[in-house]
Order: sequence, then structure tokens, then C-alpha cells
Amino acid sequence: MRSSPNSAAFSLDEFAKALDKHDYHAEKGQTVHGKVCQHANEGVYVDFGGKSPGFVPVQELGLRPHAEIEESFPLDSAWDFLVTSEQNDEGQVRLSRRQLQIQQSWENLAELEESGKTLEMVVSGTNKGGVVGDVEGLRGFIPRSHLMHKDNMEALVGQVLKAHILEANQDNNKLVLTQRRIQQAESMGKIAAGNIYEGKVAKIQPYGVFVEIEGVTGLLHVSQVSGTRVDSLNTLFTFGQAISVYVQEIDEYKNRISLSTRILETYPGELVEKFDEMMADAPNRLPLVQSKQNLSDKQEQLEKN
Repeated sequence: MRSSPNSAAFSLDEFAKALDKHDYHAEKGQTVHGKVCQHANEGVYVDFGGKSPGFVPVQELGLRPHAEIEESFPLDSAWDFLVTSEQNDEGQVRLSRRQLQIQQSWENLAELEESGKTLEMVVSGTNKGGVVGDVEGLRGFIPRSHLMHKDNMEALVGQVLKAHILEANQDNNKLVLTQRRIQQAESMGKIAAGNIYEGKVAKIQPYGVFVEIEGVTGLLHVSQVSGTRVDSLNTLFTFGQAISVYVQEIDEYKNRISLSTRILETYPGELVEKFDEMMADAPNRLPLVQSKQNLSDKQEQLEKN
């Protein structure tokens, strides 16, 4: 059948333009999916539907070096890549697995920071300030003051440390971690509500006294110091002073420990009048506390009835 006089064959230029309309143009910062189509000493070529295969330099294949590229990225294996350059004159773009993984790592860290969950860092070295290591392919740092075991940092090299995020700044490529929360959680496991412990005064505030017990700090609120009014806590307590306190409540969710010396008194105001004598006898007063609590429970039950 002959073609109509009005129909003309495509010229080569028109054919090229038609193909261009169906070309896939990848833009910098875009994620593409493609298959490895060729290996080279300097990297791999990836077919992702563009005008030309994308090129992935060997140093951009992943967060960690790949000894055998052919084994790690066999022909026809499919991967996601991040476009890291605009198209050149031949329509080719540069791609990266490493940059995509870094991006995903920062996203994971943002979720961990928001949830407060722990993460792991493989310690690779030390410096004057602390230890450095690998966290999901990123460089993490734990200051010495935030380490659980800080006396011999060299011994930590090669170990996997659990920590929380102290600061995560992708723009500055800064990742600082801390083990203080883990250490505090372990220390909190050493004490239990309903017991009497000896501690040291760590800080004095108008509203109460902070007491360090077994590596954690609890609050002795001014209302729980004595059964009588205390005008100034500084008249009773000094920094570093050893005192015995009763642990009323441990709130692990809020990371709070509530303390009391008032409940240890045999009469209101005993702590104010006979501080040293009462402190010396405080460890023996648990039966007194339990008796007070039983009486309080009975009164509460009567009020309900």
C-alpha cells in the first residue's frame, strides 16, 4: 500500500527530537533506581533509563570500601542511587550509593534522637577529648566526660558502645553522643523505693536539696526535710555533706528520684533539733517508716469507707 501524499517520513532530526521527549532526565539530588550494566577500574555504570548510563565512582559505591566491585555490584544487580551532578553534554550524570546511605543514616539518627532510644558506636580511635567511632557509617564522638569508662580510653578501641544522641547536626556533619543516661539508668537500678540510703549533698536550692546516691541524684524537697518549718536549708546542709535519706519514689520515665528525711523523724522537728544524732540513727529507722506508712494506709482506707 502506498503512503498518502500528505504523509512524510521522519527526518533524522525529528526522530532524535521524538526520542528526547521520552528521555528520562535525572536532576541533582534526585533518587533513581537502576541496574549495573558495566564495570570499570574507576567505578561502575548504571542504566536507570537516562539518555546515557550513570557513572558511580568507586569511592561512592558505599559507606565502606568494597574490595571486589564485581562481587559487590554484579551485572544486572539493581540499586537505588542519589544523583550528585547535572547531566553533561553526553547526557551522563554521576551517581552515589554512599551519599544516599549517608542521607538515610541522618534520617535514622533524627528518629533515634526524637525517640530517645540508644544506638551503637564501634570505637575506632581516641583523642584528647574522648573517643571516635562509626555510627551507621557516620563519624561519631563521645566526650571523655560522657563515657561510662573513661580511665583507659585506649582499651575501648574496637568495642561497641551503647549511647544516646547529645547533638546531631547534619549541616555541620557533627554527631556527639553520651553514655550518661545509660550510666544513670544502671545506677538507678542499684537503688529501690522504700529503702534508706546514705548519700552526699550535691546541690542546695531554695526549693530543696539534691543528694547523690549510688551515682544518681535525687531531690529532697524542702517540704520533705522536716515536720517543722525550715527557714533556710543552708543552716542544715552543706555541699558534700553525708546524709541518710529515704527513697520515696523512683520515676524512671521522668528520671526523677524523690527523697525524704521528714519520714525518718520520731517527732516533727527532730532533724532541726538533733541533726547529727538523727543522722547517726537513720539507717535503723526503716521499721519506723513502715509503721508510719501502715498507719497512713489504714487512715486512708477508713476515709474511703
